[in-house]
Amino acid sequence: MSISQAVAQHLPYLRRYARALAGNQQSGDAYVVATLEALIEDSSALENALSTRIGLYKLFTKIWNSVSLNAKSQPALMGLPVEQRLAQITPRLRQAFLLVALEGLSEDDAAKVLDIDVPALQALIEESGKELAAEIATDVLIIEDETFIAFDLEGVVKSLGHRVLGVARTHTEDVNLVKAKRPGVILADIQLADGSSGLDAVNEMLRNFEVPVIFITAYPKRFLTGKRPEPAFLIAKPFQSSMVSAVLSQALFFEQNAKRRELLAS
Repeated sequence: MSISQAVAQHLPYLRRYARALAGNQQSGDAYVVATLEALIEDSSALENALSTRIGLYKLFTKIWNSVSLNAKSQPALMGLPVEQRLAQITPRLRQAFLLVALEGLSEDDAAKVLDIDVPALQALIEESGKELAAEIATDVLIIEDETFIAFDLEGVVKSLGHRVLGVARTHTEDVNLVKAKRPGVILADIQLADGSSGLDAVNEMLRNFEVPVIFITAYPKRFLTGKRPEPAFLIAKPFQSSMVSAVLSQALFFEQNAKRRELLAS
């Protein structure tokens, strides 16, 4: 496969990343074009890379970072689509978050693109979760029967700027809480105190409305084999606070984008 063919198969994804990073497709495409022009002049960036995609994204990042304006956060953009509000986040944090959350790169590959080590990348992602949450803060329902774990989750949620709607330990408590107010996202254990299933509780609640769900469980196989709602994310216990932070922001980011696509399609 020629270099041009190898690059062509990754271009739609690079354009997607560029749009999210720049805030609109026109600006993003300008950087993609600059990346291709640089590649035409010197293809060694891809020849020396471990993979075409990593080399392409790394070259794009070099060009993006070469523009001094991109090192600064943009003015407040409240009320605009989420990918434009994302432009308010500190640029380096935005890059780290999008490479992992939007582009699906592994932490190792994303670190290579940004030319940093994995611990540094993890720190950026955790911080990006806090900044992004400030733009899309919401009410969070926690379904967890272990007191100390529930307390830890409350701390993470509040540190990101979200509001805790309530903490439920049983199926009945879950249902009663959502009758009072609908959450914007749900953090749920699978094994509850009364022996019931968190999967069943969530599925019952979502018969009347849709929100992203993050299952935090010591029984990941039950998540994989049970009837789970979509969109749903999985975090295995024991968990790191940074993981909860990143996945929570990721879930809300995609939820906001999905709502916008629905509005455009209607």
